[in-house]
Amino acid sequence: MTIKILIVDDHLVVREGLKLILETNQRYEVVAEASNGVEALRLVEACKPDIILLDLNMPEMGGLDTMTALKARGLDIPVIILTTYNEDEMMIRGLALGAKGYLLKDTGREMIFRSIDAAMRGETLLLPEITEKVFGNKMPVQVKESSSEKIALTDKELMVVQAIARGSRSKEIGFDMGISERTVKAHLTNIYNKLGVDSRSQAVAVAVERGILQL
Repeated sequence: MTIKILIVDDHLVVREGLKLILETNQRYEVVAEASNGVEALRLVEACKPDIILLDLNMPEMGGLDTMTALKARGLDIPVIILTTYNEDEMMIRGLALGAKGYLLKDTGREMIFRSIDAAMRGETLLLPEITEKVFGNKMPVQVKESSSEKIALTDKELMVVQAIARGSRSKEIGFDMGISERTVKAHLTNIYNKLGVDSRSQAVAVAVERGILQL
């Protein structure tokens, strides 16, 4: 099955570079390219992509506004954020909006493929080295303490959140914790309910924002 991809970035060299990489694998097809969110929304309707690789900083309509518009239109298309190392706050907001992960614009071929495949399975792939950089020490200590008191995760739930922040899958988490994959998924459901989210990326973003998780 071919995965249809929409690349949204205002830099032609980035779009062309990603397209060249993706087209080395027959499983992927770049069906359209856009230089801003306005173009992207039009192309989503016309080309029906399976997944979107989305830049954050763009003219006319940036990545966060594009994700918000997609949600408003009821378009549940997996989004992977394209980013640089200086967009920490925007990356957190993107994950809170439900992005399935993020890729640095100079990420290698295999990691691009892994991230897309994970997103298509409904999973979130968060790279530990980027996650630590993005989320580390983002909030003052006093805010962390007061926020964490409002939501209490059990020890096992906290272990699950820490594991998904590292990009671990449910099966891997279960193996490491000595519990079944089904039990891991039950913990995830409880975590989502407590944090008021519906995805792994949102859970990590909210847990860090509220000081529950420190990377």
